[in-house]
Order: sequence, then C-alpha cells, then structure tokens
Amino acid sequence: MKKYLFIIFFCVINFTLHGQNTIQSTILLDDQEMKIESMEAVNAMYNFKFEEADRQFRWFKIKYPNHPLPYFLLGLNEWWKVMPDPLENKYDAKLIAYMDSAIKMADKMYDKNKDDTEAAFFLAAAYGFKGRLYSEREQWRKAALAGNRALNYLDKFKNKENLSIEFLFGDGLYNYFREWIPENYKSLKPLLLFFSHGDKKKGIDQLKKVTEEAFYTRTEAQYFLMRIYEEEKNSLKAFQLAELLHTTYPDNAYFHRYYDRMLFSMGQIREVEKVSVEILDRLEKKQVGYEFTSGRYAAFYLGYISENFNHDIEKAKSFYKKTVVFAELSGARDSGYYLSALTALGRIYNKEANTDEAKKYYEIALKHSEKKSSTHIESEKFLKDLKKAIKTKSKNKKK
Repeated sequence: MKKYLFIIFFCVINFTLHGQNTIQSTILLDDQEMKIESMEAVNAMYNFKFEEADRQFRWFKIKYPNHPLPYFLLGLNEWWKVMPDPLENKYDAKLIAYMDSAIKMADKMYDKNKDDTEAAFFLAAAYGFKGRLYSEREQWRKAALAGNRALNYLDKFKNKENLSIEFLFGDGLYNYFREWIPENYKSLKPLLLFFSHGDKKKGIDQLKKVTEEAFYTRTEAQYFLMRIYEEEKNSLKAFQLAELLHTTYPDNAYFHRYYDRMLFSMGQIREVEKVSVEILDRLEKKQVGYEFTSGRYAAFYLGYISENFNHDIEKAKSFYKKTVVFAELSGARDSGYYLSALTALGRIYNKEANTDEAKKYYEIALKHSEKKSSTHIESEKFLKDLKKAIKTKSKNKKK
C-alpha cells in the first residue's frame, strides 16, 4: 500500500502547476510551430516507436539548446519504456539523466526570472517524474526529496489565473487526488493537512478539458481519466477511453493490455479472446513493450474463456499454466490473476481426481495469498479436506 500511495502522490505532482499571470517571453509549450514539429515524434513515442521519437527529440536539442523541453521529452520517452513493466530498471539511468538535464536548463531560466512559470513547470514536472521512478524502486528518501523540490515550485504559482491548457492538467490531478487519497486511506489525512483542499468533480472536468484542447498533456490526461473513471465505477467511460487510446496507439503495449482488461470487465468475451491472442503473439515475437505482465493478463483471460465458454479443459489448463509462469517470471506472485489461475488449476485437477496436481497448485496458492482472502480460504479448505480423507483412508485400510 505504501508504494502505491507514493506512486499516486507523484502522479499528482507530475506536470502540476497552478497557472500563470505574469508577462514573459513566448512559452515554447504553447508555440504552434513547435507543436506541429513535435506532433509526429510525440505520437511515435506513445505508439512505442521509441527510436523514431528519440531522433526527433534529439533534433530539438540542437534547435533549442538552452530549453528544458527537449530533455524532458527524451526523459518522457524513457518513462514510457518503463510503463509496461515498472520493475524493469534498465531505462532508469537515462531517464534520470534526461530529467536532470531538464532541471539544469529550467534552473537557468528560473534564475533569470523568478516569475517564469514555464521554467517552474519543467522543474516541478522533472522532479515529479524522478520522484515517481524512485517510488517504483522503493527508494523512499530520494522520492521524498524529489517530491519536496517539486512542491516548492508548485506553491509559488498556486491559485493564479489565466491557466495555460497544458498547466491545467496538473490542476486536474491535484483536485481529484487531493480528495481521493484521504477518502480511501484515512490514516493519511494528517499528512495532507498542509495541502489546500481539492475538488474531485472539478478535477475530472479539468482533465476532460485537457483531453479536448491540450497537446503535450492530452494523452497523459486521457490515461489518468481512464483510471479515474474505473475507480469511480464508471466502466463505460473507462472502456471508451481505453478503446480510444488503443485505437490511436495500437502498438502501445500498456494501452493494449488495459483495453483487453476493460473488455474482460465489460464481458465482451469474443473480443477479449481475439485481443488476448494478439497480445500473446506479440509477446512471442518480442515486439517492443510486450512483456510478462501483458502475458499474464492475456493468458488468464484465455484460460478463463477456454474453461467457462469454450469448455476446452486442456486448453484452459495450458493457459492457466502460462499465467502462472508469466507471473513468476515477473515476480508477481501476489497478483490476482496468478492466484486465480492457481486455484482454477487446483479445481480442474480435483475434478479430474488428480489430487497430487490439485494439491500442488493449492499449496502454492495458500503460500502466496493473504489469510482472509477467498483464495486462502479455498486452498486451506481443500488441503484440510484432503488431509482428512487420507487419514480416513488409512484407518479403513487398517481395519
């Protein structure tokens, strides 16, 4: 839980600035020529064409050698390499280096003009992404330091008017999560006393506006809004955004996986089957971004469909076993699909009177599940009943 909350907190910090009302030179974030130039590269990044995006972002370094934007975009490119599997750390060094370069450039701008909101935007955003990465790595001290630095820049521009649409993204996140966190984790209320109150409805409305009008933060806003709608039990809107993101960026492995999950939650079984097969095929072909987490999701869905809709038990067993392997390879032994696959295998083998195999899977499920969970209760009951049956059989033999 602690790790999850840190991640949410740094999501709130990312891009978060509360507006501008100062006169300053043209903001590169709002420059139309820059938007046109970067459109193809930004779309390539979100579609997991990282090398293509990287080439264009490097060109921006030459064109704007003293601006933080090119370095920030290069760092964001590395962040999306991390997204499908947050445990993967091979991109960390580059991501941190690019964000540090963005901070260095933004610091120079900020030193020249303390009212430069664009400089503060990049300082808050770059420190926010560093904090978010450190929280993924459970480096809490570094995460806290990065977060505090980001907040220093947020506070300076809080409650100012005339928001740039890109800046509004941060307001939306802040307004929603500032209220969501204490509602869901009451123990954290004292930690948020020094933060001004938010407004969940206003936050959602602001994010919707960003998805309609922003350029750089549009996709990030769509992603967070999708997650928020799911949290708010608005499955239809969450599904619609998941479908939009997957359709817009069909090679983005994270959006592909999320779309598959939303299809499953909406009960669109035949479409789930089709999409899950596609994910496993891309994983087998080692397409960029497709890794064991995606495999775990897709394999479980195919196992469930094979068992409950196609009534092909052999295929079901095969897919459930793949789910188990993918989960173990990615270190996700506490994940729901892993535990569900184990108990499903236990039930199937029990029905087939193969108690040795059933016992094997139930023992693993018991070991990795929480004590009061349904998985733990089911596994414990089976193993206790099996033990009793063996004792009874042994007594009957003696007679």
